[in-house]
Amino acid sequence: MSTTAIPTNTKWWNGGRSPFNASYGKVMMWYFLMSDAFTFGAFLISYATLRFSLNDWVDANHVFNAFPFFGHQDLPLAFVSLMTFILIFSSVTMVLAVHEGHKMNRKGVENYMILTILGGIAFLSCQAWEWTHLLTGEHFALTKSGAIEMLNTTVSHNPWGHRISGEVLTNALRHTSPDVLRSMILEHNHSATLASLKDLNANELISKIDLNEVYVGRSGPAAFGSYFFGITGFHGFHVFSGVVINIVMLAKTRLGHFEQRGHYEMIEKAGLYWHFVDLVWVFVFLCFYLI
Repeated sequence: MSTTAIPTNTKWWNGGRSPFNASYGKVMMWYFLMSDAFTFGAFLISYATLRFSLNDWVDANHVFNAFPFFGHQDLPLAFVSLMTFILIFSSVTMVLAVHEGHKMNRKGVENYMILTILGGIAFLSCQAWEWTHLLTGEHFALTKSGAIEMLNTTVSHNPWGHRISGEVLTNALRHTSPDVLRSMILEHNHSATLASLKDLNANELISKIDLNEVYVGRSGPAAFGSYFFGITGFHGFHVFSGVVINIVMLAKTRLGHFEQRGHYEMIEKAGLYWHFVDLVWVFVFLCFYLI
């Protein structure tokens, strides 16, 4: 069998600077983002496992229904939708900054980087308000099992969530759907029947509820609070880091460092990180606010 000799000077790759057609810095950034994605994935999988194993999980529609200067006006997901829009808009401005870098337009890069930084700061400000509201504001949440839960971290024996009573509980019940009220009555009043409760209005249903029998599970709301502050805080730290990185990139752009190098690849690397932060927020939004 004959063999063909291969010249020793054969060039095996013609696609660019590496088999990935990307610089070493870009490849390492992708590796970092992949490892960071595993971390976020582990957190969210852990959250989902506990979320679907407990019955007394809080209802996001009742937790996230506030808006700055409007209080609880039954605006579920309105504020977090604004936060999501801000973050997505900042991702668009980052794309435009990278595009201007490809054209070696320093002024364009500066303008879009400023908008990206402002978007990141605005998102962090919104998150700070949301955290402050949840940590200090006394407001109720309806759990999936139909119980009423007061969410307040000032309770010493339970970091987030305790049973409420009196006028606050009555007001909370007024915001509860009649079907849930009927379920609560049937659960604790074995002499009641669904037929006897069918035509009663909300106030009549509430009058039949023994407020001393409205109990809540401790584990669900406390676990929800722990995961919420932990994961959104971890994501917020990434946003804060991205803002710092973008500020450094803006300073280097203004100093002309990238023009001296002849390319704006560092802006692309910062953009990869920023887009990753935006993508992670989509999954955080899905897990905490929608499911």
